[in-house]
Amino acid sequence: MTVSLSPSRLVIATRASRLALWQAQHVRDRLQALYPECDIQLLDMTTRGDQILDRTLSKIGGKGLFVKELETALLDGRAHLAVHSLKDVPVDLGPPFALAAIMAREDPFDALVSNDYPRLEDLPAGAVVGTSSLRREAQLRERFPHLRVRPLRGNLDTRLAKLDRGEYAAIILAAAGLRRLGLGDRIRAVLPAQHSLPAAGQGALGIEIMADRTDVQAWLSPLACDRSTACALAERAVSRALGGSCQVPLAAYATESGGRLDLQALVAEPDGSRVLRAGAQGAAAQAEALGAEVAQALLEQGADVILARLLAAPDAH
Repeated sequence: MTVSLSPSRLVIATRASRLALWQAQHVRDRLQALYPECDIQLLDMTTRGDQILDRTLSKIGGKGLFVKELETALLDGRAHLAVHSLKDVPVDLGPPFALAAIMAREDPFDALVSNDYPRLEDLPAGAVVGTSSLRREAQLRERFPHLRVRPLRGNLDTRLAKLDRGEYAAIILAAAGLRRLGLGDRIRAVLPAQHSLPAAGQGALGIEIMADRTDVQAWLSPLACDRSTACALAERAVSRALGGSCQVPLAAYATESGGRLDLQALVAEPDGSRVLRAGAQGAAAQAEALGAEVAQALLEQGADVILARLLAAPDAH
């Protein structure tokens, strides 16, 4: 296929939440700067993951619920690309879809948001902490078994409103989302990786297309960040090797320096009673192999036992 040097029209599929729209508009603005003559439009959609708010993601099918409707728009030609938070994109993404670009990562860490407490260490016994993530829950329970961790669903504004109504003493959110919406002042503390290891791809945006659209792939290539891509490939390889999903408290986080990656990962029991950790260093060019190596190290510690039980009975918790 001969690829046009510049697209004449592009449609971006996105979730309709305020954060998702910000992310899609960010991609639109980057593309508009690259292709000033292009007509770029947003197609905003409400996904099943946005509609079902009374159950945790682990009980309704996982983060892929935020992706399916957008993929339908790609399939039927209503959109050329879909913008996602990369941590929401299933790691087994395959034909007919492809990840065309992983953009420069912003803040990858979790953040404590509270109206009363500046640190998690300050919360009293029995205080209620909200989170949407088994990964965060397990690490919270490991460090602070005296706290009560409760599910927290809804978009960012909904979650903050629940905190402000006093339903929670504190909530844990992705720092990147808060900063993107100009809510960085709500962050009381950013949780370092050793206290709350991030999800694979957290803080990065991923752009999905139809795998056979080499023209769209070429147009999007200037948006890709080599460093973020290497880190994300290593992290997602851990999750892929372990069959990672919302049913499993799984974290993977890589940093890059001088062409080398440092990758850390964990698998945990949801109640934090057992947390397995592994890490390794390797060449950024071998990111996926490094991820597979770290996943194997976790399996050798007994991660397979935790995974088998949780994946066999995802509603048990």
